[in-house]
Formats: sequence, structure tokens, C-alpha cells
Amino acid sequence: MALGGNALLRRGQALNAENQRENIRIAVRQLAEVHKDHQLVIAHGNGPQVGLLALMDAAYSAVDPYPLDVLGAETVGMIGYMIEQELGNIIPFEDHIVTVLTQVLVDPADPAFQHPTKPVGPIYDRLEADRLRSEKGWSMAPDGEHFRRVVPSPLPRRIIEISAIRLLVDNGVVVICAGGGGIPTAYDDEQKLYGVEAVIDKDLASALLSTELDAEMFVMLTDVANVYTDFGTPQQRVIRAAHPAALEQLDFAAGSMGPKIRGACEFVRKTGHRSVIGQLSELVDIMKGRAGTLVSNDIDGIVYGD
Repeated sequence: MALGGNALLRRGQALNAENQRENIRIAVRQLAEVHKDHQLVIAHGNGPQVGLLALMDAAYSAVDPYPLDVLGAETVGMIGYMIEQELGNIIPFEDHIVTVLTQVLVDPADPAFQHPTKPVGPIYDRLEADRLRSEKGWSMAPDGEHFRRVVPSPLPRRIIEISAIRLLVDNGVVVICAGGGGIPTAYDDEQKLYGVEAVIDKDLASALLSTELDAEMFVMLTDVANVYTDFGTPQQRVIRAAHPAALEQLDFAAGSMGPKIRGACEFVRKTGHRSVIGQLSELVDIMKGRAGTLVSNDIDGIVYGD
């Protein structure tokens, strides 16, 4: 299960602890129902949270700002803690949950470093976005009617802790890992790991994780019920199900649905299993095939809904 950052903190909501915890309480009620019949591995986004920490960090000018990989690790601890506690309060006491700080290898030569696309932090109006672009040198991009900061989002290449994660899963532990797409790292000339200034897309990292674990199903949960063509226009159409090859022929926004489509298609292609993109509040129906957009090799082309 990959929980989108906007599923844990609704678009436009204040980025405070109370809102995040309440949204996580809502999320884990759904996860607990699925946990009754399935073994869960949970990933999550961190775009709003890491952006908030960057803003807080920038406000303290006595030291240089902390890099994004360190801020990402902080959000993984914060969100993982809340999920562990709230989910642990409603599933059987003897069922173990653990959060794994997950380093994910990226390529320092990835072209993404020259073309930032990953939204982080809160939304801004145009005037505020222009001010931040000028004062801080941030890259800003449209997000609906508003704007958000965008940072490099290199492709995930390898999950450093995959053996430990697999060991936990094999022993029946509910694992929270690859949070925020994982902590971006690379190897130097001496084959030593170091942190990278970036935010990895959590859907692509979750697809890699799901593939490595040979998951039965890869579910991406967000704040919309389905994948749509021409989303937000009078011509929008809901996609109920699709074959990966057909879905990849369509255009989706790089900063929102695009990575989900890519992650779903890669998972289905490499494992032969199913992937679903849908709304967190409909998770139980998603698992029963009654909601969300299914991506499967068993689908012929694209099935549209009303």
C-alpha cells in the first residue's frame, strides 16, 4: 500500500500535527480492515511534510539549511511513528509493526537533477510563489490554481535495506518502509554511501519495493477515486481498468498521476500481478475489485466508465 502525501494531509489543509494524526487515524481504519486478510507492507508520501521542514529550516539562519535527504529521514520517522501508533491501537496486540528507515540508491547523473518536477511543501498563490522563487532560488510549478515548490526527483535504482525488509515480511511483521520514496543516496568513488539533495517519487520507489517483494497486489492510494483522461476538463473520462501497454500511450501530469501510472505499469509488467490506483476511503472496495482503476495484463486495452 502506497499512501499519497495528499491522502495523509488533504490539499490546502494546515500542516500541523493534529491534522496529520487525524488523517492517519482515518487511513489506518481502512488498512486495519485489509490487514485482517492480507499481509501489509506500507509506504507513504512526504511531499507536504518535507516541504514544511524545509521552510522551518530556512527560517533559522544561524546555520546552513539541512539537506533534503536529512529532512526526508525526519519525515519518515514522524509519519512512521504516527502510523505505527494509530494502526497498533486497532489491530491485534500480538501483531507487530515496525518502521524501517529506507535508503534508496539513485544515479547522481540522472537528468532529473537538471529538471525539478517533484512538488514539496504547501501551496502558494502566484505572488507568494514569485517571491519565494526570487528570494530562495526555488523552482516553482503550477498545482491546479496554485503553485508549489518542485525539487529533483531521480529514479530509484536499488533499495539498500531490501534484505532486512524481506526478512521482516517473511516473519509476518507489518512493515512501514520506503517512506517518502526512501532517503536518496548514492555511492562515492570509494563505494561509500552519501545523501543526495532530492526527493524520490514514492510511487516509483513503492513499485520497486513491491516488485522486489513479489507482492500479490500493489495499491496506490490518493485523494481521487480513479485515473482520468483530460482530468479537470469537461472532457474528462474515468478509466476503470487498463492494460499497461495501452495506459502508457496516454499523457499524464509528471508531478501527480504520471509517476503512479509508470509505477503501476512497471510492477504489472515485471511481476504479472495487479496494481490499483484509487481513493484511500475506498480501500476495502478496491481490494474487492469494486473501486479504483485496475492495471492488469488481463485487460484488453482500456475500459472507460461513465
